[in-house]
Amino acid sequence: MTQREAPATVRCDANELIRRAAALIFDVDGTLAETEELHRQAFNHAFARHGLDWRWDRAVYKDLLRVTGGKERMRAYHARLGAAPPLSDMEIAELHRIKTAHYAELVEAGCCPLRTGVADLLAAARARGQRLAIATTTSHGNIDALLSRALGKRWAADFEAVVAGDDVSHKKPAPDVYIEILARLKLDAAACVAIEDSANGLIAASRAGIPVLITRSMFFGDDDFTAARVVLDDLSDLGTAKQKTEKQPHAQ
Repeated sequence: MTQREAPATVRCDANELIRRAAALIFDVDGTLAETEELHRQAFNHAFARHGLDWRWDRAVYKDLLRVTGGKERMRAYHARLGAAPPLSDMEIAELHRIKTAHYAELVEAGCCPLRTGVADLLAAARARGQRLAIATTTSHGNIDALLSRALGKRWAADFEAVVAGDDVSHKKPAPDVYIEILARLKLDAAACVAIEDSANGLIAASRAGIPVLITRSMFFGDDDFTAARVVLDDLSDLGTAKQKTEKQPHAQ
């Protein structure tokens, strides 16, 4: 039986891994919600608004997702076209501004609910006294757009640390966001669990020494997750099994 079928033993391992953690550190895009399709649509909207004849279909976008960061993704695509002159930093920033605004509109319209099991897992972690954090490549604006809609305007009160791509020198697969999270939480890597959906995220967390639980997503489902502690299709049942009313030993 493959991990993709999520046998009971794998689900049990996942529950034990989650339950013992002092802190759960979540990626955002693809992990908390299937946002990448909305990002793709928002990029295409920005290109059209800017008068560019670019259009990223799903196959192109899946390939471009190997480049972390929206601005970096646009630069990489432009370089592949071999067009000259290159887009200026100002043009890239304006494209990204238009894209981010349209993405927020799509999210606000209710186009992107949280993935199965996420809300229950967050609630269960809070009940156990576990600490919550976010380590992502996306921007603070994108995080707020998604979680304000899904969890309410005061969502940030539940997360002790939020580190986005622009907060560090190097984005995933570099470990920078996770190293910064550990510094803010003042926890050892082994006391935490990173919840990711991509190989880049897995590499980033692993380089920081953090055990990783993978939840497969639309664009990264066929990535190599050999180094992950557990691989699941979704986070269902992790918020209900083996619940404890007492605080976790490492939780602060």
